Amino acid sequence: MKQTVNKSLNTKKGKTITSSKSTSLRILALMLMMAMAMMSFAACGSSGDSGEAEQSAETASTITVTDHADNEVEVPAEINKIAVCDIFPLPSVLAVFFDSADKIVGMPEPSMTAAQNGLLGELYPEILKAETGYIDGTNVNMEELAKLEPDVVFYSASSPELGDQLKEAGFAAVAVSVNKWDYNCIETLNNWIDLLSQMFPDNDKSELVRTRSNEMYELVQERVKDIPDEERANAFFLFQYSDTTLLTSGQQFFGQWWADAIGAKNVAQELSQDNSVAVNMEQVYSWNPDLIFMTNFNTFYPDDLYNNTVEGYDWSPVKAVQDKRVYKMPLGMYRSYTPGVDCPVTLLWMAKTAYPKQFEDLDVISEAKDYYKEVFGIELTDEQAQSIFEPVQSAGGGFAYQ
Repeated sequence: MKQTVNKSLNTKKGKTITSSKSTSLRILALMLMMAMAMMSFAACGSSGDSGEAEQSAETASTITVTDHADNEVEVPAEINKIAVCDIFPLPSVLAVFFDSADKIVGMPEPSMTAAQNGLLGELYPEILKAETGYIDGTNVNMEELAKLEPDVVFYSASSPELGDQLKEAGFAAVAVSVNKWDYNCIETLNNWIDLLSQMFPDNDKSELVRTRSNEMYELVQERVKDIPDEERANAFFLFQYSDTTLLTSGQQFFGQWWADAIGAKNVAQELSQDNSVAVNMEQVYSWNPDLIFMTNFNTFYPDDLYNNTVEGYDWSPVKAVQDKRVYKMPLGMYRSYTPGVDCPVTLLWMAKTAYPKQFEDLDVISEAKDYYKEVFGIELTDEQAQSIFEPVQSAGGGFAYQ
């Protein structure tokens, strides 16, 4: 290239240029070449910086999210393994959110029991392979958890000590709350999906879930708003039940929200204790509820109240028992009563159960199928949708309120 340039500079129209002009032209050409080289270098440097910035942005190894305990948590941008500690409904929410349980490597035993005996294990059999032995209640064996190599660990925002232990052990620990929104199951579900959508933006379902769940909530509100106060159902929530324990919901627990949401009265509203409250039959007699909702946190069914199968209790004087208005709550992906993906469907079922005339045209089986298909892309058969409202006994258990 240098020889070609020199030749073009030393000849002009076939004539030889004078030595002085030749020297000047060579200097001028050299300066021009140096300038062009510098410009080219600068351009390459600028292009390289831009490319590196774009590549850095595309390959960022972590993102920062604000969890439900208002902690800013740095988590991997690519999360392939998830472990759940003491937030029992969350594995089911994760599986439905992804329409896959492949990422779930660990979850608590109560979550596993529900999966084994509900629709979740049927739809996502891979979830049944998750480990459960690393956690007992809120006690986590950090060494066993570490063996699962989770990219992120979810824990209850009500267990800040556990969160500290997880962080000290080197885990990316994200707090999830069940009661930050005053036990409002619909709003809690919406916020869970918001958090997951931040962590997994390619799978963002926040707007879709919020829109559909709020629509179903407003449908119920519209139909129950004009029910006269004296005609509103008096509901009792049988949360946990055994020969030694009878627990219900006071005004600061999920039962109160469910009652308010369907336009009913929680007969135990006078009890102000947070979470579940122990009561006796004399209190139940004085409240004399019109209907009783039994959760899946116990293994008993309406027939157990109708037939007084548990020693020490006589339900026969209670109006709901006399009228055969005792109902077992649904269990789809997880036990209804607490927040979860089944909440909007459970709300429709509960409203129709309390007020069959106001919701006579509502087909809960069809609504369940439409909800799962429209929101999560999951197509349920009629039998699968029906199973949500007919939970098996083995799915119950005397676990903590989650």
